[in-house]
Amino acid sequence: MLRLERRIEPSRKMVSITPLLAVVLTMLAGGLLFALLGKNPVEAIRIIFWDPLFGQTAFYTRPQLLVKAAPLILIALGLSFGFRANIFNIGAEGQYIMGAIFGGGVGLAFYPSESIFIFPLMILCGALGGILWAMIPAILKTRFNTNEILVSLMLVYVAENLLAAMSLGLLRNPEGRGFPGSRNFQEWDSVFNAEIWTGTGAHYGVLTAFAAVVLCYVVLTRHLFGFHIQVSGQSARAAKFAGVSPNWLVVACLGIAGGFAGLAGVFELTGPAGQISIDFNVGYGFTAIIVAFLGRLHPVGIMLAGLLMALTYIGGELAQFQLGVPAASIQVFQGMLLFFLLAVDILVNFKIRLKTRETA
Repeated sequence: MLRLERRIEPSRKMVSITPLLAVVLTMLAGGLLFALLGKNPVEAIRIIFWDPLFGQTAFYTRPQLLVKAAPLILIALGLSFGFRANIFNIGAEGQYIMGAIFGGGVGLAFYPSESIFIFPLMILCGALGGILWAMIPAILKTRFNTNEILVSLMLVYVAENLLAAMSLGLLRNPEGRGFPGSRNFQEWDSVFNAEIWTGTGAHYGVLTAFAAVVLCYVVLTRHLFGFHIQVSGQSARAAKFAGVSPNWLVVACLGIAGGFAGLAGVFELTGPAGQISIDFNVGYGFTAIIVAFLGRLHPVGIMLAGLLMALTYIGGELAQFQLGVPAASIQVFQGMLLFFLLAVDILVNFKIRLKTRETA
């Protein structure tokens, strides 16, 4: 018999080990899942984690690692501010969409002008779009004490409907013969977010993501704002005594998350996606939640977790193509990461002990 014994203080060692343990358990459970689907589990895991980096297609798939990781890292960094302060923004997917709509709409207003100022303006407006969308749950939370989890989540579906309306209406390509979707930004030199160095996959969104890792590390570990977030996350009452305004912290954390998600949206729009369409959003906002917790809400950890999650995206696509596994199984595989992380996190605060039978 096993029993849980509470630790005197949380184990720092387990804080570092449990994400790796969660990855290993995910591989084992994922292998079982693929076996139930009638696929070779060892081959499936190899295709997902090894082939994109070192397989025959690595020359083409390796640059995509940065492309896929950049939006995940940006969004997860923004979410980490609120999560550290126990402010749970689950609506980053909606803020990501609104960033693309705002940035894309401003860009299309200048079409077909060729100016170096259009792309920076789109970036600013994309960030603003995400911030404004995040301010809805922030204001409702601070003024009416609503639950930011529910409000931000419900706003994702509102944003998805706005995306569909824009794709079919205001932002639809007038030369698209009636098909939904905006003009292709990849065909517009002034705003195309192309590779900076050929063959690397690195575009301005990738550079912004890695710069944001450094910036967030400094803010969270060396700035007073980071101290306020830490204190608020540990004890809201102690934070009030320290002079931290709870309402201001809610607005600031949601605003940062919205701004980062909006940036990810506009970089994705002008880069890999290329246009505003009904299926523009692919779940980056939700996957970034897994990335944030897998990275322990630490900027460097988030960067590594984002790269790992991007690897599962690319490897999952290879597995669908080579083994014929359904796309839903890859999504389940990614979701297992979060569930196993939450499960093994109990080892941070508890020890597993062998329960001896009591004698008379």
